[in-house]
Amino acid sequence: MMTLFAIVIVGYVAGRLGYMGGEFDKKLSSLVINFTCPALILSSAMSGELPDRRLILPLLGISTLTYIILAGMALFLPRYLTHRKDDEGVVGFALMFGNVGFMGYPVVASIFGHQAVFYAAVLNVINTFAVFTIGTILIEGNLGDRKHFQKKVLYSTPMLSAYLAMLIVALGIDNIPGLISQPLTMIGNITVPAALLIIGSSMSQLSLRTMLGNPTVYATTLFRLFLIPLGFYYLCMALGFDQYVVSINTIVIAMPVATYGTILCLKYNRDTTLITEITLITTLLSMLTIPLLTLFFSIE
Repeated sequence: MMTLFAIVIVGYVAGRLGYMGGEFDKKLSSLVINFTCPALILSSAMSGELPDRRLILPLLGISTLTYIILAGMALFLPRYLTHRKDDEGVVGFALMFGNVGFMGYPVVASIFGHQAVFYAAVLNVINTFAVFTIGTILIEGNLGDRKHFQKKVLYSTPMLSAYLAMLIVALGIDNIPGLISQPLTMIGNITVPAALLIIGSSMSQLSLRTMLGNPTVYATTLFRLFLIPLGFYYLCMALGFDQYVVSINTIVIAMPVATYGTILCLKYNRDTTLITEITLITTLLSMLTIPLLTLFFSIE
């Protein structure tokens, strides 16, 4: 995590000095989402020894269960974490969605190895679907309106790469030519530093007041980074899921708040102050909480 955080600091400095920010960050984000991240997902299924195909269904099962429960929490808990009715949807989104695409894959790779990115991608299929259905409804604050879900989300580049990676593993295809796998691996390797640089650059645009947060921010952060991951760890272990699957799922849902929250607030003309503050504080404190969770797994 210190290694990853060092790259975030470089991004912060680059943003302050004007090398990053604004239009550059937007284009680099699009490059990561649409090209390098899908390449990372595909290369995780082409890394020599195939990931265990027997884990695909358990991963989809645990992810589905996770987001059903998180959806209930996102509707119930915010009323106790904020006094502002208008902020409940934003807090609910923050509780429900972690930053899997930008931080989840790098962190999972650093803890469990490159092959585990495939497992994180399987988990992220349900996450992505939920972001653009339940997540959109939470941000908009209209629980009865589902008209904003766009089916094209289901066949976006990251989702297609996850489907293809699952197909490769499910069919046991292990003889993919190096002419295909090596360029994908090289392009995929761009994802980790690029995503972390973008996070650092985004932080450089925030004011000191925003960085300090408020009680709602810290209460949401406590649930997002610590209480929710631990709760799901014990719940899923009690339900009999494989510990390796549970550990990866726990790390994935222990990520800081998804950057999609800010994007959706901008799209639907919601104030971005609260979601930005929570995203920043959770990103900073995750540098401490994720190693603690990893240590917890090793002790268990």
